[in-house]
Amino acid sequence: MIITIGGLAGTGTTTATKKLSQYLDIPYISAGDVFRQMAIENNMDLLEFSELAEGNDDIDKALDKRQAEIANEAENLIVEGRISAFFVNADYRIWLMAPDNIRAERISYREGKSLDTVNYEIKERTASERKRYQEIHDIDIDDLSIYDLVINTGTFDTETTVNIILNCIEKK
Repeated sequence: MIITIGGLAGTGTTTATKKLSQYLDIPYISAGDVFRQMAIENNMDLLEFSELAEGNDDIDKALDKRQAEIANEAENLIVEGRISAFFVNADYRIWLMAPDNIRAERISYREGKSLDTVNYEIKERTASERKRYQEIHDIDIDDLSIYDLVINTGTFDTETTVNIILNCIEKK
């Protein structure tokens, strides 16, 4: 079983992915993990590779291709990444969402930044990602029609979110 979990920063994708992996006893990978591995393969630290990736569409495309290849070779895997659902042949595609104020609170707590700073960064990052995904991949991240399940994690805690996912997987 291959599952993708996507969502914008602060929606709980990493937390839900880890919990779901534990419940189902299957491994997971994240776009961040793959990105870090690519940095190592290029003999760069994360900052150097991130700087190289800025404005280099080939790195984004290679990252997406790598995730798809890893998933294709796996029997059971959860793939976490903003747009993984568009590149991975998955049995279940899940999108997590949350209101901006909830996302800001979570990120502020996690990163120790002020809410004002995080609110600004969320707007900038979301606009940047929306533009990049559209330009590089012709993906509209606001079009959720590819997903089997969309969950507002601002309404549900982690346990409930994972239970909703598990229930849907069992019923599908």
